[in-house]
Amino acid sequence: MDVQHFSAPSRATSRVPRPVARSGVVHANTRLTKRYTVVDNHLAQHRELTLIAIGLAVHIQSLPAGARIGIKCLTARFPESEARIASALRELEAAGYLERTRERLPSGRIVTHTVSYNQPPTLRRAEPVRVRPPQPQPQPEPEPQPEPAPAPAPASASAKPPPPPLPQPLSPDPNRHRAAADLLAGLRRQGPRLLLAERDVRRLAPGVAAWLERGADPDSVRRALTANLPGDPRHPAALLAHRLTALLPPPLPPAPTLVRPHPFQTCDRCERAFRAPEPGCCRDCQDG
Repeated sequence: MDVQHFSAPSRATSRVPRPVARSGVVHANTRLTKRYTVVDNHLAQHRELTLIAIGLAVHIQSLPAGARIGIKCLTARFPESEARIASALRELEAAGYLERTRERLPSGRIVTHTVSYNQPPTLRRAEPVRVRPPQPQPQPEPEPQPEPAPAPAPASASAKPPPPPLPQPLSPDPNRHRAAADLLAGLRRQGPRLLLAERDVRRLAPGVAAWLERGADPDSVRRALTANLPGDPRHPAALLAHRLTALLPPPLPPAPTLVRPHPFQTCDRCERAFRAPEPGCCRDCQDG
């Protein structure tokens, strides 16, 4: 009869040791060597972002450069609606994890440039400067080729006319232009819907300067641009450009010239008071 060895394991042990039971979450992690994404705890534990926004940010950071992340593409990938995905993208823009700018190509086609940050630029500026050993510079990734321009519409189709140009001030004034740029950059204090890219502020500043040149005070300009906004403006810069052009006030009329009457004079002959530019005789004494 064989002797049993009680010290031998009864079954194979798992690669990941079973954690000891205790209160709260227990991590059973496996070391990853490929196909993984590093996520900052500032994003994963963000107290103001929704779960949809945090998950969407992690998904975007895991994509390769040049991948499409438009609302249509994300809606086809996830079960959330377009409205919830659009709201999550706006949250990431407001928190500094995403930057979207629109540019019109020479062909007339409008494209969106998107930059995803694993840390917001403001957070990186707040961190202390750390000396790191020199590292080889990464090679720039090739820019994605723009899609071919759509075929021109038939001659019978009515083409949408281009938007009218923004108003321009008649005379350059650096102080007025600076005040116009500060007014546009401060519109986000009215709400995250009016957060403008720096390039949009530079493009719209001459239009605001034209309003200021025509005598409109900054508070009046701000009310005209922010009154009765739609619930979710898709293109706030285009909306502001339209209002700056369509609601441009007329120039102030010249101030009326006040005509002062001649002073009173005393007639040299009859001593009667009359109005005249210089002393002398009244009209009756001159006629007599």
